[in-house]
Amino acid sequence: MEIPPDVRQPPMIYKESPQDYIVDPVDPIIVECEATGNPPPVFTWTRNGVYLNVARDPQVSMRWRSGTLQIFFWGRPDDYEGVYQCTATNEFGSALSSFINLRVSKARTWLKEYLEPVSVVVGLPLILPCNPPVGPPKPDTYWLNSTMAPIRQDRRVSKSENGDLYFSSIVAEDALTNYVCVARFPFTNTIQQKPPLILQVLTARMAAHTPPKFLKPKGTASTTIAMLGEELILECFAAGVPTPSIKWAKDWDEMSMTGKKLENFNKTLRIKNVSMDDGGDYICTASNRMGSQDHVITVRVKSVPFWVEKPESLVLSRDDSGSIVCRADGIPRPQIQWLVNGEPISDAPKSPGRQVSGDTLTFRAVVPDSVAVFQCNASNQYGYIMANAFLAVMDMKPRLLGPREERIKTTEGNNTLLDCPYFGSPKPDLRWSKGGLGTLEGGRHRILPNGTLEIRNTKLQDQGSYVCVASNVIGRDEKEVQLEVKEPIKIVRAPHNTVVIRGSLARFDCKIKFDPTLDVTVTWLKDKKFLILGRRMTKDEDSLSIADVYRRDEGIYTCRVKSELEDVTASAKLTVMDRPDPPSDLEISDPSERSVRLTWVPGLSNHNPIKEYLVQYTEDLLADYWLLPSGWKNLSSYPGNLNSVILQLTPFVEYRFRVIAVNGIGPSKPSWASEYYQTGGAVPDAIPRNIKGMGSGVFRNNMEISWEPLEYREWNGPKLGYMVWWRRRDSREEWKNYTTYWWCSYIIYDTDTFTPYEIKVQAVNFFGYGPESPIVIGYSGEDRPVAAPTDLSVSDIESTKLTVHWEPVARSDIMGEIKEYKVYYWRESSRLPWHIVSRRIKTKSFKANGPRLSGTLNGLVPYSNYRMYIVVANNRYEGPPSNTIEFQTPEGVPTIPRSFRIMHRHYDTIYLDWEEPAEPNGILTGYILKYQTLNITLSDRIQVEYIPPNITYFSLRRFDRYTRYKFSLAAQTEVGVGEAFTEESPHFTTEEHTRDQVDIVTQGWFIGLMCAVALLVLIMLIVFFIKRSRGGKYPVRDKKDFALEPMDDRENGTFDYRITRVSTMPYSRREEESRQGRSQGAIEHIGRRTNSDDSLMEYGEGEEIEFNEDGSFIGEYTGVSKRNIDRSPYHDSSEPTSPVAIYSFA
Repeated sequence: MEIPPDVRQPPMIYKESPQDYIVDPVDPIIVECEATGNPPPVFTWTRNGVYLNVARDPQVSMRWRSGTLQIFFWGRPDDYEGVYQCTATNEFGSALSSFINLRVSKARTWLKEYLEPVSVVVGLPLILPCNPPVGPPKPDTYWLNSTMAPIRQDRRVSKSENGDLYFSSIVAEDALTNYVCVARFPFTNTIQQKPPLILQVLTARMAAHTPPKFLKPKGTASTTIAMLGEELILECFAAGVPTPSIKWAKDWDEMSMTGKKLENFNKTLRIKNVSMDDGGDYICTASNRMGSQDHVITVRVKSVPFWVEKPESLVLSRDDSGSIVCRADGIPRPQIQWLVNGEPISDAPKSPGRQVSGDTLTFRAVVPDSVAVFQCNASNQYGYIMANAFLAVMDMKPRLLGPREERIKTTEGNNTLLDCPYFGSPKPDLRWSKGGLGTLEGGRHRILPNGTLEIRNTKLQDQGSYVCVASNVIGRDEKEVQLEVKEPIKIVRAPHNTVVIRGSLARFDCKIKFDPTLDVTVTWLKDKKFLILGRRMTKDEDSLSIADVYRRDEGIYTCRVKSELEDVTASAKLTVMDRPDPPSDLEISDPSERSVRLTWVPGLSNHNPIKEYLVQYTEDLLADYWLLPSGWKNLSSYPGNLNSVILQLTPFVEYRFRVIAVNGIGPSKPSWASEYYQTGGAVPDAIPRNIKGMGSGVFRNNMEISWEPLEYREWNGPKLGYMVWWRRRDSREEWKNYTTYWWCSYIIYDTDTFTPYEIKVQAVNFFGYGPESPIVIGYSGEDRPVAAPTDLSVSDIESTKLTVHWEPVARSDIMGEIKEYKVYYWRESSRLPWHIVSRRIKTKSFKANGPRLSGTLNGLVPYSNYRMYIVVANNRYEGPPSNTIEFQTPEGVPTIPRSFRIMHRHYDTIYLDWEEPAEPNGILTGYILKYQTLNITLSDRIQVEYIPPNITYFSLRRFDRYTRYKFSLAAQTEVGVGEAFTEESPHFTTEEHTRDQVDIVTQGWFIGLMCAVALLVLIMLIVFFIKRSRGGKYPVRDKKDFALEPMDDRENGTFDYRITRVSTMPYSRREEESRQGRSQGAIEHIGRRTNSDDSLMEYGEGEEIEFNEDGSFIGEYTGVSKRNIDRSPYHDSSEPTSPVAIYSFA
């Protein structure tokens, strides 16, 4: 029950500065002290127990109606350091603040001193002290090199919390730079630098391997104090070669990492918030290949005092009784001290009815003079805590604080709180009712000490009006609260944990159901931060989609649904699988003549287990830049649970290594290359390969010995050469040898033809001779064979193959190693007299595999005359040819007919034609034509036609214009039927084509045109008969005086016809009949030509145009000269005149 501010009451301090208060002297210092009370309290300060006169110090001021101090550092800020305490006083008593230790931040500098160079031998440990200036506060420390870049830290080199730099072992590269310790002070943000330190490394041929030895802490056991609730840091630094690895355990068992974190390459164990369970023995184990050592750190947890029950202010009516309780605990247990108005209660004036009993202050039959402010102080050796509580004595009727009427909204299923703050003395009784009926107490309803009504698991029927009534012996007061119950937000389909591969699509669902009377917003968060949507991340009504997922998208995604009443969330984790991170910190150790140990630090597996590590090597100087193409080669692969392996190497090679991690997604990027490692030299291990001996060039009296050179990695040393050994196989003479350093072959001269030699080759280098190769048989040069195979014959002659027989050539006549027998044959002619053939010579080779040799010759053409001979061949030459023989092949089946065509000349007929096969392969006896309709509605059988060999065409009447056929045509001889040619007839007449053909003769314009032509012909015939019956002459007779005669202007480059005046004497009847006969023949000739040529421009040019007596044209549209007509025979007059010619004439 709180006292309203307008009620007279003792002071209480509610805000003050921390007990350990470090300030920056650059800015004004604020020392806080805020208090309540009525009347308002008066504030005073003490510094180091002495009253601080604020009014007399111009650098110190106090805020109005506040106890907060403002200190301006114009001079020496150190003068204002000290322990401050604030007192707030009014007529009812005094309240005290805790002691505030004010310290000014300082950025002290290192003493100017010269640091002697530090000398150390390779392989020994080293500690470079930093010793930064003291604060306050404690500075952050860093180590930089000569270029002011941070020193690279790893398992071997690392920094402790106090700033010292620890080297587990020294290597030669540590002397390549100076070492500078830098301190940064966080309050002033200033940096102080220590003079650089020079490190001199004394090299040794090889660092001796040593077991681990602890550098910090020393020995095998130590003890440390941890304060409850504060941070604890345990460190463990060890020396040794190879660099030791650090592991931690607690109480000699596996350590739980809850609330703990390993840092600094496992050398630092950090516990953020120490609890009582963190006490015990922590075992630090340092181990390498030479052994291991343990150090036990015993942690004892202590604590400053803390509140178990903090004292609360007490309000009593006159003659009432009560108590103030102050309970605290700590390690060790604190002592309790009571004060009243800032003085020890033992020194304060006695008050009737007040009694102190340990941590409890009891009051009986209080009166107004009993009012005071009491302080409870709990302290032990590690600190103290203090709290104020007052006793107030008053009589007051109940007062309900806050608004008189309220409207509260809640959701179904929540625990709802209806507030009803009140005050009164004596303490009022509080009742709640719904609708003014009954009292709400018990079941789902509970009235809290501060007057609040709690409704657990609110239901829709809880909606309505609630009344709060407070009453005591002096009076009563009441207020009304309206409660509205809404349907809660429900996430019907919540997001689920999702695992995807980088670059794919991730989707989270969030389907909700809510009360429609409430405004609801849906937002997405990632790792508790609002998600920025964009091109890759899109949100729709019920889900969130992430396209092309990156590794940085990994995290906790939360769907947040918020209304004015609720804030509902559902979360899911997105895990992105990717190729592993590359290994790092490659280290070479345990060198030997042909092996070395390679150790690396595995990279992150990125949620997919590492299956294997691929170790690569190179001798390329550009290998550092793995983005550039270089000569990296695979050395070996190892299981994914290893990070230290023995590599088998080749002597006299300078290696650099890198490691690639491989998981189910793919390979990682390569690690950075290791340092160079040079193996020692040795004699060659490898034997030259592919050793051969054979004749060289065109000479037959030498032998060239050749071999494949060793690869560079097989040299094992400098000055690689080859020692060649040889001797004749049949003579068993002494071995001869020669050593060559530049070539991979050697020629032996003055040998006999095709003589066998024993050969061997061995590699040599600076360190000695390698192993000899096995003996290889080589032969000197070959010569041309001097004899030919005999008794060449053939048998088993078939149409396309036969068997060849011959007697072999003696081995001594081959003059070398026999390679093959080669048959030369060609087609001399066909047995068909009219068939032309190609006489190109063909060959076929046969192996020598018996005393009498034979082989099968395929691919012959049937019904042909062939010629053949055979030669023997060694590796270099062919011998003389054998006798040439002739043979004939019998008939075979013909090849496929050529130029098969399907043509359409009428609607109801299909024409086929073809040419005879390119290779009849015998005497053709005919053709077999098979055909069948393709219409799916018809089920005709296959029709077969046998066609004589001299017929190469066929016509077929179609069932209808839409019928299509499948044709198959094959030629045959007496032997059998050849390969058939198969083809389907095309769509000659489509629906559109048929419609066009029908429409043209039924169109009105075409009918009209035909009628006009017929009428014109009729008129001309009438005129012709009228003129003939009258004996009149057609006027054109008058024009016959002008005839077309050729005029030859060849000298001018032209030849033309011109009209000249001729005699117009009457013709005789015989001449007229003769002319009419010629005219009739010319018309018939035109009728024949019109079938193939419709051009009217060709006709009537270049020749005299003749007319008969009745005006008819003679030779019209002829297109040939008159002289040619006279000399050429006429066509048979019995042939009908072409209708097209008559139509053209009309």
